Amino acid sequence: MKNLQSFLNGKWQSGSGKTTQLFNPSTGAVLATCSTEGLDLKSALEFARQVGGPALSNMSFAERGALLVEMSKAIHAQRETLIELGQQNAGNTRGDAKFDIDGASHTLMHYGKLAETLGEGNILFDGEPEPVARGGRLVGQHILVPRGGVAIHINAFNFPAWGLAEKAACALLAGMPVLSKPASSTALMTHALVEALTPIMPEGTLSLLCGSVGDLLDHVEWADVIAFTGSADTGEKIRSHPQVLRSGAAVNIEADSLNSMILDPDAEDATYDAFIRHAHTEITQKSGQKCTAVRRLLVPRERLEEVIEDLVERFGRTVVGDPTLDGVTMGPLCTPSQKQAALEGLSILQEHAKVIYGGPDGELKSQKGVDLSGGAFVCPTLLQTEGPCQSDSPIHNLEVFGPVSTIIPFDGSAAEAVKQVRYGQGCLVSSIYADNSKFLKESILGLAAWHGRLVVVDEQVAEKALAPGLVTPQLLHGGPGRAGGGEELGGLRGMKLYQQRCAIQGNGPKLSRLIKG
Repeated sequence: MKNLQSFLNGKWQSGSGKTTQLFNPSTGAVLATCSTEGLDLKSALEFARQVGGPALSNMSFAERGALLVEMSKAIHAQRETLIELGQQNAGNTRGDAKFDIDGASHTLMHYGKLAETLGEGNILFDGEPEPVARGGRLVGQHILVPRGGVAIHINAFNFPAWGLAEKAACALLAGMPVLSKPASSTALMTHALVEALTPIMPEGTLSLLCGSVGDLLDHVEWADVIAFTGSADTGEKIRSHPQVLRSGAAVNIEADSLNSMILDPDAEDATYDAFIRHAHTEITQKSGQKCTAVRRLLVPRERLEEVIEDLVERFGRTVVGDPTLDGVTMGPLCTPSQKQAALEGLSILQEHAKVIYGGPDGELKSQKGVDLSGGAFVCPTLLQTEGPCQSDSPIHNLEVFGPVSTIIPFDGSAAEAVKQVRYGQGCLVSSIYADNSKFLKESILGLAAWHGRLVVVDEQVAEKALAPGLVTPQLLHGGPGRAGGGEELGGLRGMKLYQQRCAIQGNGPKLSRLIKG
């Protein structure tokens, strides 16, 4: 059995004492163990600050970008190995594992190429010079420089590759060393990924913590950044940690999200087909274990039967089973505890909506290669309410983190759809499938402030439209309110979490030469 070591202080180290076990969610077999007990996390953070920080801050943007490109290539070279680990440890189908791994390498490559546009300097100008006195020579210039601490990344179980890469790409390009702490339950892929990266990383720039977070946050300093993806409860604990509060370290949270899809009553055939196609993808991809997966489907009552018929037909073609087998399109949830949580949540939703397909006792029409009762499998499930729900309904407040979504019939007006979506109290992404310009405009204006991203699909882009759950490095990932209030990616915007803005005031021409030089 493999013991997952942590990579701290520039070397691989094993914890002592109690270990955490990693399982195969299809079979329940133990795959590996990890522990952080006995590790000196204070010295690990100091090493990253004192060794990794200077190594990165002395590099130009072009040099940091070249490093990101090499990281992308190193991950791609291990693609097949990482896919196998995703199938074994996270219950991923081959397609789901590729989605994770290719997302990681693509994001690193995107930021590597973006760095080429920033040139050979290592300071960014933020806006144009501002005159502060008559004559024009005395000016103020805002600049962005790397914070002097460590980027502490605490990642979720559902994206062991992409989760590390999307955060690390922005931090490393900004000039901050990274300490990444993956979720223990699916850390096998992350560990292998970091093993592939350590030979090319400058000393101290990338650390890995496998196991419990331990006393890590007790040693946070003011210049550090904490970026967390996971539950709102854990996010609140991080924000309220005494040392985090005392230090004033920056905190970025990506938490729960009850994302929605809205169908316009007048949607054309191509737009409607995209709605059905994307809804099925977002419910079943990664077995519904995506922070961007759709949880609420706003369907005009006049099109309700049509939508139910088409979605049920697609669910009937979903093959659930051993993710290592060809033809399987949905695997288990990542852990037995995730299955239990999903079924408990589904039981609550059933008190407010009827099951259209699946459910906790649903019989899978297509299964392959496993005894579904023995693994962490949950049937893809579609529920339906009688109509719009009150703001305090679990439909608008409980995210079941699995292949579960609820249809909410509405009267067909954009105003009613907007009202229902807003009850989610802030989301990462929602999507609008409409061809009526009035419906679109009203929906966008009504929902933009409640979301980090809105996906708009009409018949002219329907065939090429990306499913809303696909996070791209060019665009913002994050959301207000319930979604955590954080922001990641979004091109150069993603670097700002890791940069300090400073106003330099003085002799304009001389300052410009000094900063650019």
